[in-house]
Amino acid sequence: MDTLKNDKNLSSPARRIGFTTALGTLFATLGSAIGLGNIWKFPYLTGANGGAAFILVYIISTLLVGLPVMIAEIMLGRSARADAINTLRKLSPSPRQPWWLIGAGGALAAFLIMAFYSEVAGWVLAYIFKAASGSILSTDPSVTSQAFQSLVTNPWQALLWQWITLALVAVILIRGVSRGIEATTKRLIPLLFALLILVDIRSLTLPGASQGLAFLFTPDFSRLTAASVLTAMGLAFFKLSIGMGTMITYGSYYGEEENIPSNTARVMLSDLVVSILAGLAIFPAVFAFGFKPEAGPSLLFITIPAVFSAMPLGNIFMVLFFILAAIAATGAMLSLVEVPVAFLHEQVGLSRRNATLLTTLLLALVGATAALSNSTLAHWTFFGKNLFDLYDFITSNLLMPIGGFFVAIFAGWVWGTGKIREALSNHSRLSNRWVVNAFIFVLRYITPLLVLIILLRGLGLLPA
Repeated sequence: MDTLKNDKNLSSPARRIGFTTALGTLFATLGSAIGLGNIWKFPYLTGANGGAAFILVYIISTLLVGLPVMIAEIMLGRSARADAINTLRKLSPSPRQPWWLIGAGGALAAFLIMAFYSEVAGWVLAYIFKAASGSILSTDPSVTSQAFQSLVTNPWQALLWQWITLALVAVILIRGVSRGIEATTKRLIPLLFALLILVDIRSLTLPGASQGLAFLFTPDFSRLTAASVLTAMGLAFFKLSIGMGTMITYGSYYGEEENIPSNTARVMLSDLVVSILAGLAIFPAVFAFGFKPEAGPSLLFITIPAVFSAMPLGNIFMVLFFILAAIAATGAMLSLVEVPVAFLHEQVGLSRRNATLLTTLLLALVGATAALSNSTLAHWTFFGKNLFDLYDFITSNLLMPIGGFFVAIFAGWVWGTGKIREALSNHSRLSNRWVVNAFIFVLRYITPLLVLIILLRGLGLLPA
């Protein structure tokens, strides 16, 4: 068990238990990056923004925005061997400089994201049982829409599924970093790929599936707009689980021998593959049965059940689809909850079990306000948003971009290029000088500017 003594050497590499294998490190990081965004947000934004051309812009944006911040966060975490807040405190040139606020903002973002994300994950769990029972087996979107509304507007159902979700995450985290997070993601990530491929095979064998393939892989740049490019940049930033302390925390569990640039590149590519596989599962079926690819956020809970209901053996494949969506959500939730758990465990001195239980209890209380935002607390609105949407707006449009911007500034300009070269070359044991030099250039001169654009757009200061 990952029990650590509460003393001055708490965060030292010799005393701190982290990931134990290279494969476990990869799967844990990938589990954090993969989430419902791959299964839900990536497909619907791709559908709404023109398909293949949008994907190409997204890939370029990932290389210039998401990947550099991800590398920086993992690098800083491994160098400090501490939680998100104390990583920036330890690495700051002076204890009087408030760089630790980056970590604090990330921890707050992780907590608030989990407050509403756990509710969405709860809906996914509920849909596994709804699909298995046949209660959402209908090709009529109005029927599937009614089924979804009955779930989100029922306060007891909303709370129950959220609490079940939080309990499952807590059980895994109590087991620790290696026996909990690493062991779980090593099992779930291969299962996720296997289920996606199985659903893909079924979707691709449908009559008319070629239209969905053309939509995904034949670029039509005439459909791209300035707004689409900005959307792709924002998606590239949000999809890799950065700007919220998760990669700093996971980086602190990395071994000294891990090749951070290589590992993060594999995570980025694997994350992209999962998103493409999700698109292959959805769009051939969407086109085959005459649905619209630009269905928007309702794609997962309203359009998908109707699509799968229209195909032979669709009920079985609908169950498989929501199981893989639940798996994707689990890996992301583990990393989100681990951020406050690590802080309470290592700096406040709580046992890992008590830190996890306290975090889970607080999430259940705050998360309940998101769960009830479509029912009991629907009248609680701030700036025209209910609490669910408010938490989403604060984290996605404010805390995460600000965190990513200042991580890039801190790593590239304050911590210094000399330390970056030492950290990413594993103290000159790796021959990756050109990779590190390219990373430094992008991190210092390109990434902060692009993240600033994402922030300004999210705040409505640039055209939507």
